[in-house]
Parts: sequence; C-alpha cells; structure tokens
Amino acid sequence: MKDNDNRPRKGTPDFQLLILTLLLVGFGLIMVFSSSSALTLVSEKFGNDPLYFVKKQIIWVLLGTVAMFAAMNIHYSKFKKWYAPLFVITLILLLFVASTERINGASSWLSIGRLGIQPTELAKLSIILYLAALITKKGERLRDLRSGYIPVMVIVGIVAGLIMLQPDLGSCLILVATSGLVIYAGGASLKHILVSIVLLVLGAGLVIGGKMVIDSLSPHSEQAAVNQDYRKGRIEAFIDPTQDAEGAGFNIIQSLTALGQGGLGGSGIGKGVQKLHYLPYPYTDFIFSVIGEELGFAGTLLFLLVYLYFIWRGILVALRCKDPFGTLIGIGVMGLIAIQAFVNIGGVTKTIPLTGVTLPFISYGGSSLLVTMLSMGIILNISRENSRPIKEEHTKSVRITSSVSR
Repeated sequence: MKDNDNRPRKGTPDFQLLILTLLLVGFGLIMVFSSSSALTLVSEKFGNDPLYFVKKQIIWVLLGTVAMFAAMNIHYSKFKKWYAPLFVITLILLLFVASTERINGASSWLSIGRLGIQPTELAKLSIILYLAALITKKGERLRDLRSGYIPVMVIVGIVAGLIMLQPDLGSCLILVATSGLVIYAGGASLKHILVSIVLLVLGAGLVIGGKMVIDSLSPHSEQAAVNQDYRKGRIEAFIDPTQDAEGAGFNIIQSLTALGQGGLGGSGIGKGVQKLHYLPYPYTDFIFSVIGEELGFAGTLLFLLVYLYFIWRGILVALRCKDPFGTLIGIGVMGLIAIQAFVNIGGVTKTIPLTGVTLPFISYGGSSLLVTMLSMGIILNISRENSRPIKEEHTKSVRITSSVSR
C-alpha cells in the first residue's frame, strides 16, 4: 500500500471567519429584500416583482460563493504570478469605462449582456495584490524615497487617477486609504506617508478649486452649473442639511429620520417607512439606515459588534501568517472592508460627508459582493496555511515518538 504521509497536508480554514462571512451575506439578502420589495412591487419598471433585486443578488451570492471556495483552495502565493496580468486587465477596464458615455455625470459601469460590471471594485483587490507583491519584493528598500516609496506611490496614483476620471470620489478615497494602510504595514517611512497625505490634501484642494473656477468661468455650460451646485450642495448638506431640506440636504435628513425612528427595538424587519420613496436607493447606499429603523439601536449595535468581530478575526488571520506577502494581503483586504464600511456608515449617520458607497456584504451590488467574497476566499486560504505547519509538525513529533518507543 502506497504511503501518502509525506504529502503536504492542507490545513483547515478559520471556520469562525467562514461562518461570519456567510452570516453577513445571508443578512445582506434579508435586508436587500426588506429595503427593496415594497418599491419594486408597485413599479412597472421592475415588473411589479417584490423579489426583483433579491433574485439578482442571489445570483451574485452563488457566483461569489463559488469564487470564495475556489480561492480558498488555491494557495495565496499563486497571486505573486497572477497580480501583474490582473493589474493590467484592471487598468484596461478602468480606461475603457472612463471613455464610455456618462449617466448622471458619471461613468462607472460596463454592461455585459444583462450584467453590470463595476471595474472599480476589481481595482480595489488588484491594487492590494500588486502592492503586496511589490512591497514584499522591495523589502527594506521601501523605506528609500526614490527607489522604494515613490515607485509604489506612482502605481497608486495611476489607479486613483483613472477612478477619478469616472468620477468616483468615494471609491478613490477608499482605494487610497487602503493602499496607505498596506504601504504602512509593509514598513514604509511614516514621514513619507505623512508628507504624501499633506500633498494629497493640497492636491485635492487645488483640483476642486480649479474645477470651481472653471465652472464659474463657464456660466452658460449646463454641466458646469450642475457640477458646481452638486459640490456646493454636498458641503452644505454635511454642515447643515436643514438649510436645503428639500434639495441637497434631503437624503441625509431622511437617513437620520430613519435611524431616529428605530428607537431601541426597531419597527421590525420589513416594517420600515423611510424606505418607501423617502430614502434614495435604500437597498444600496442607505441600507444601514433601513437596518437602524427596522432593528433599532439594539439590533444595529449587535450587527456592528458582529461586523467588528468579523474584521478583527480577519486581521488576526493576517497577523498570524508568517509570510509577509500573505500578511499584507490580509491587512489590505480586511482594511478595505473596514474602511468602506466606515465611509458608508459614517456618511449615512452624518459623521463624515456623504460619498455614496455600498456597505460590504450587505448592500445590493453584484460586482462589490463578488469581489469581496473572492477576497475572503484568499483570506480563508491564508488561514488554512496558518494551520497546516502546526499539523505537520505535530505529525512529525508523533512519528519520532513512535520510532523511539519501538
């Protein structure tokens, strides 16, 4: 009989992280149904089907589950070979989407048949893999400004610039913040990072100021007037939404109203009122407001605690990895989820200016869910590798003990 004991054994994934991921996805399906069913039932546009968005989301959940389990069984080190082609594909898609016709002043989607693909979501994972591979290769040279830090930042700047061409400020900020986290975790000089932040803020101020000047010099341009009013409205809505309660401040007022009406115990799943033509897109950007109204403070707090534990568990997996490449991927992926969740929740609670990004795992959105579940598959594979060496060492010790006893 052939002895297969010398074959490398696969470790077990972190089952807590796996279960938490599936729980969040399942909860997301429930909230997508709750926040969208009443709207689609009375809309001919959606075929008067209360399950219109849920059916689509289930398809993406199935695809995401396949992607997650596939990635969980592929050694994460393979991405050291795949990151470059993936990055090139991402750049091509971002260039293509930036050149497409704009809808409501933006172009963020590519249509493939009946499916809408958002390349920005792929870019978030792609930049994490690229940075993890590049930083691992550079090692201590990352602390050198010219040969280490600047080349890395140029890559981030290119991707961020392409996203801003859409334009998508929220996703751009999330990508830059996540990249900064990975670069810092990779050992970059804190002084270089702080200088980059200052330059980024100054650059953003100059770009926004320049656009406002250009728009003011083009008073007869309808698009310029729309852009100027939109930027001004966002700022005023954050400072005091009641100044324009029926205009720029309407969304945030309705969001805060939903959260306030939830009280301690909430109105119950499916019984919220603000989602009925008050909250804009309650199944995407403002889904947390629906959670607040229907589950109340107690339910929302429980949800946030589960979400925080999920993020902590993922970071723990990353820190336990002995390979710097795996650690940087893990920190990048979990950091991305945490940052995007903060931007979404912070926006709808008026903690930070509203940017319009989805809540990972919970909001309706195929591209976001698919890429996020794929990313979690990579984290789960890292957790498998973390457990494998321990088991192999234990097996070897048992063999030695058996040999001595004989």
